[in-house]
Amino acid sequence: MSEVSKIEWTDATWNPVRGCSKVSPGCLHCYAETFSERFRGVPGHPFEAGFDLRLVPEKLQEPLHWTKPKKIFVNSMSDLFHERIPDDYIDRVCRVMLQADWHIFQVLTKRADRMAALLQGKLRAAADAGHIWWGVSVENRKHGIPRIDKLRNARPTVAFLSIEPLLEDLGYVSFHGIEWVIVGGESGPRARAMRPEWVRNIRNLCQSQKVAFFFKQWGGVRKRSTGRSLDGRTYDEFPTLEKLEA
Repeated sequence: MSEVSKIEWTDATWNPVRGCSKVSPGCLHCYAETFSERFRGVPGHPFEAGFDLRLVPEKLQEPLHWTKPKKIFVNSMSDLFHERIPDDYIDRVCRVMLQADWHIFQVLTKRADRMAALLQGKLRAAADAGHIWWGVSVENRKHGIPRIDKLRNARPTVAFLSIEPLLEDLGYVSFHGIEWVIVGGESGPRARAMRPEWVRNIRNLCQSQKVAFFFKQWGGVRKRSTGRSLDGRTYDEFPTLEKLEA
């Protein structure tokens, strides 16, 4: 959607698909759905159809026109591996990412089964590309831990987790094969609470397993007031080039 993003861990967003559907508890208060539905029925608006899923092929070439290197969150308003998106269209998105190799692309999904199957098949070149980072959402143990296992088994060069919204204590988690972990609380008027000890547990696991840790936000009804400091420190870690090239 935008060459500039307010999301703390990226620089820009790119949406060659718009719209999605719910698959797990993390989707309950989806920010993208809330935003999109505000504009349903507004003639000519990008979200005139609300959060209904649709392909936007005219956006496919967009990153090729951004000459300055950026971290780009792919499909911030959708899920690239939604079951209604054809394999061939996903392949077209990946071809653009492979071509625009001066950027870092951050692809995040809740549909880990389909992503893993494609990364081990026709998207293997994109899985092996160090400038394309592949991630799964993790909101709880029931839905999140299986996604981590599927991502790990797909063996992308760079694998990451977005643990947002964190809805419960995850306990012990192995981050073997994972390069980066983002943690954040839910925000908005119906935000579910996130406890500090849940966040500290993940931070400590990242530190002990030498995984980059990024704390995005506490969230809540007024996320600006709660901020993103954890125990007096801001965590803005990213995977290092040295580690990725090792």
